[in-house]
Amino acid sequence: MISSQLFVIDPIARLNPAKDSSVALMQAVQRAGQAVWVCTPADLSAVAPLAGEGRGGHDTWALAQPVQLGAIALEAGAWQVPDPWFALGEVRLLPLEHFQVVWMRKDPPVDEAYLYATHLLDIAERRGVRVLNRPSSLRAWNEKLSSLRFSHLMAPSMVSSRVEQLAGFAREHGEVVLKPLGGRAGQGVVFASAATPGLRALLELVTAQQQLPVMVQAFLPGVSAGDKRILLVDGEPLGAVNRVPTGGEFRSNLAVGGAPEATGLSEAELCICAELAPALREEGLFFVGIDVIDGRLSEINVTSPTGVREVERLGGLALADLTIERLGF
Repeated sequence: MISSQLFVIDPIARLNPAKDSSVALMQAVQRAGQAVWVCTPADLSAVAPLAGEGRGGHDTWALAQPVQLGAIALEAGAWQVPDPWFALGEVRLLPLEHFQVVWMRKDPPVDEAYLYATHLLDIAERRGVRVLNRPSSLRAWNEKLSSLRFSHLMAPSMVSSRVEQLAGFAREHGEVVLKPLGGRAGQGVVFASAATPGLRALLELVTAQQQLPVMVQAFLPGVSAGDKRILLVDGEPLGAVNRVPTGGEFRSNLAVGGAPEATGLSEAELCICAELAPALREEGLFFVGIDVIDGRLSEINVTSPTGVREVERLGGLALADLTIERLGF
């Protein structure tokens, strides 16, 4: 039987094949001669089998579809996407044990539906299914809060829901950045300072009247030179892209207009990766994207890290293929 890998993703028609890292990984699986299947979190289910029902002891299932991906080639510095770029096969109800690897690549928000999906994937993992990234770690490693495990590598930071504490941090550090803990792609990230008019009102807004904690960090002026996304596979940095703010923005995320450029890694950045690697490996975080600004760790992205297409386009590195090779098949 041909080896198969399942990608738990947003509906495939919504993905941008010229930018989406999940598509790049799926194509690499296909190039490696394995079958690619897709489903959404809503397609996962669990059954407690009764004796004699003939389900073979399987308890986690997916309503999944095989997908055949068209070739997406890099020409003149841009990805050329065929239309249509994918073809879906017949929906089948399959046990998750059917798949050699299950990739949990659903984009945030990490809401109730997302969390319940990780619990279902926990069951499959206990049955021996290889789930990437490990479901329990997806729950435990909030992409903002998890950086605090390595706080000595970060810019000065605080997490609080109390306006007075946050305002005090702003007074101490002058210019700061406010980050919602559940945000992604730079959404909701706000620059402020102790002199910002209506600072307390802003803090009341972002904390939902002191009910939700937010992260506040000292602003790093070095962000004007870029924010590096470094992609680590099984703890090893395989590629990076520098994202430079444009158009008067301080945010450098590609989703808000940051300009990607080729980059290497400094000694300080390599040291950050080396310090993170043992914890990432131990907790089953196989494919991770970290953000580093001016030599300081900013975030650890574990849900559906992006950047593969940019690394491949700018650096000429077959990052997706290298990632699939690291699975060891």
